[in-house]
Amino acid sequence: MAFTMHSHSGQFCPGHAKDQLEDIIKHAIAIGYKTMGLTEHMPRTELSDLYPEELTPSPEASLAVLGPRHEAYLAEAVRLQAKYADQIHILIGFEGEWLRSAYAPLIAELSAAPCIDYFLGSIHHACGVPIDFDRAMYAQAREACGGTEEKMYEHYYDEQLQMLQALKPRIVGHFDLIRLMSEDPGRELRGWGEGGVWKKVLRNLAVLEEHGGWLECNTSALRKGLEEPYPGRAIAEEWIKMGGRFTFSDDSHGIAQIATNYERGLDYLESLGVKEVWTFERATHPDTEGGVKAELIEKSVSITEFRGGLRLGKTE
Repeated sequence: MAFTMHSHSGQFCPGHAKDQLEDIIKHAIAIGYKTMGLTEHMPRTELSDLYPEELTPSPEASLAVLGPRHEAYLAEAVRLQAKYADQIHILIGFEGEWLRSAYAPLIAELSAAPCIDYFLGSIHHACGVPIDFDRAMYAQAREACGGTEEKMYEHYYDEQLQMLQALKPRIVGHFDLIRLMSEDPGRELRGWGEGGVWKKVLRNLAVLEEHGGWLECNTSALRKGLEEPYPGRAIAEEWIKMGGRFTFSDDSHGIAQIATNYERGLDYLESLGVKEVWTFERATHPDTEGGVKAELIEKSVSITEFRGGLRLGKTE
């Protein structure tokens, strides 16, 4: 029973992703997905949080469209959830991006919508600057955090802690995204510097485990040139020691990226001794009744069963 818990479309993430949401869902069905979490990016509310491609022709116009686009996404997701209910179990969510603590009320408000099943707690910034957009902005973030990668990592995990404590997300997206553009993405964190970064990693994992959240094994790291998915091996090993659960995601941004590197990601989990991954099932599907959220049931899927459900063909 193959699935993803993290996906995007060009329809609701223009300039950053490709393809219409319905076409993405149809392709996911064709390659064997039985569950698909839709997690478009949440709207931002400050001009300073726009990405470079959003600054023209008008930053104000780019910002103004984000809220209505989110509402349009939810309406379309509900429609597709019902239309394809006999072929795929669609979960409706969003990527709750912690740019700073001021975004906590908005994330809470968005997650309260009756149609929302869950959100991904994720961090794409350090000291308010994007860390995964390009190397120039990564360098800018490093300088804002104190000028070294060690200080930058510490800021990243401190901000992640704020997110974990304030929002208690069911799933944390790409836990160690900070390493994507690092000068040494495979760095051994346990012996780095004075050990402050590693202590913060362990602290954050413990907080996540305490409230029963999951880590996603996110294969987009492999697509972007890293040797291991998110999270890297050292972090994954500590999570396993804590008894933590993994879900599984392609973090796709269009049809071409659905299930990309899934075989490698599953091999990675098996090399860690992981035998199952977790997803959700809505107790009432596909509709909510009377504006009441559907109950989410945690569902275990063995890696063997997951592999058996994939029909990758040329997509891998």
